[in-house]
Amino acid sequence: MEISKTPLGTHMVVHAMRPGMVIGRGGRTIRDLAKTLEEEFDLPNPQISVAEIEIPELNPHVMASRITSGLKRGIHYRRSGYWALNRIMEAGALGAEIIISGKLRTDRARYEKFREGYLPKSGEPAMKNMRSAVTHVQLKPGMYGIKVRIMPPGAEFPDQLRILEETSTEEEPEEEVEEPVEEAEE
Repeated sequence: MEISKTPLGTHMVVHAMRPGMVIGRGGRTIRDLAKTLEEEFDLPNPQISVAEIEIPELNPHVMASRITSGLKRGIHYRRSGYWALNRIMEAGALGAEIIISGKLRTDRARYEKFREGYLPKSGEPAMKNMRSAVTHVQLKPGMYGIKVRIMPPGAEFPDQLRILEETSTEEEPEEEVEEPVEEAEE
């Protein structure tokens, strides 16, 4: 969600996987949302627009909710975790980590990590580039927690070297003009 104040009012962009669900039939849901924002938060003239998430596999909130819905449907946690990890990496992520914790196999709670790719855990690259999301789901054995961390494509790291292309600034060499040699007359 992006919020910006303009002279005409407050402009909000809501990113959703299914924009039609957010807008509602005939724009009813979006009008109700605008009315609620105006009444409860005193936002004058809220302008709400809905944008579709371009690559949902690179959004950790979307992938965490997909894992959550899979666990609710009874899919085994390991299958759901590896499926999501493969989808994230196929979408072009540099690295991904999925942690599923809870009563996975026994009455004793534990966690399972699924990792692939390049994942810095500390420092500026981890804080600046890493996208993460946490969701919880209540299942029959108990509460499960799902944490998804994704390193998006195009992230730059200080330890990576970039080789710059050499620019061609060649000046054309001057052509040597051969002067005709005058033969000495005999």
